[in-house]
Amino acid sequence: MKRLTVIFCSAFALAIAACNDAPTTESAPKNDSTTTKSDSSNTTAEAAAPPMDSAAMMKAWKAYMTPGKPHDMLKSQDGKWDAKITSWMAPGAPPTESKGTAVNRMIMGGRYQEGKFTGSFSGMPFEGQSIVGYDNSKKVFVSTWVDNMGTGIMNLEGPWDEASKSITFTGSMLDPTTGKECKVREIMTFTDAKTQKMEMYNTPAGGSEYKAMEIVYTKK
Repeated sequence: MKRLTVIFCSAFALAIAACNDAPTTESAPKNDSTTTKSDSSNTTAEAAAPPMDSAAMMKAWKAYMTPGKPHDMLKSQDGKWDAKITSWMAPGAPPTESKGTAVNRMIMGGRYQEGKFTGSFSGMPFEGQSIVGYDNSKKVFVSTWVDNMGTGIMNLEGPWDEASKSITFTGSMLDPTTGKECKVREIMTFTDAKTQKMEMYNTPAGGSEYKAMEIVYTKK
């Protein structure tokens, strides 16, 4: 399966929150002392905003960094999976089939799931790596993907749908054949404890969406 937080210490977070540019005031004409005093007073009032509540700040950071049920769900997908891959190189093109293996494991205290994929593509060895997590602040799953068939990073995010037991990720990637961004929609369905299905749809620049890949995962 494809795929939370950089923890800043409280002192650093407070330093960032308290950091403001020093106010500057242009010199006023000597015969307009009233205006000068008024401008200076306004600037002082603006600079005297109350400091951030450090307790509230730390509470927000704790909520952001603490793994929850979505992370437990990812953890349940740890292990080794066999993958049956069907891909389409273009709309209407005949499908090609191949096989692969995915190994998932939670990292960084259960905040992310690392996935490592090996297989073949167009007769060549293929390897890919993902990081998947759940962003507690955005309330969505987030994903990055890299592989040996490119030099870029694909970033996707999407919500959980309880009714269908699926995550619909959306994002984009660069199409090297055109040099333009290609929209990506990826549906990850958790069929049962030992079965998953990933469906990937591409929308090339100026074109229509088409199904580019389907992977059925079976847990070993």
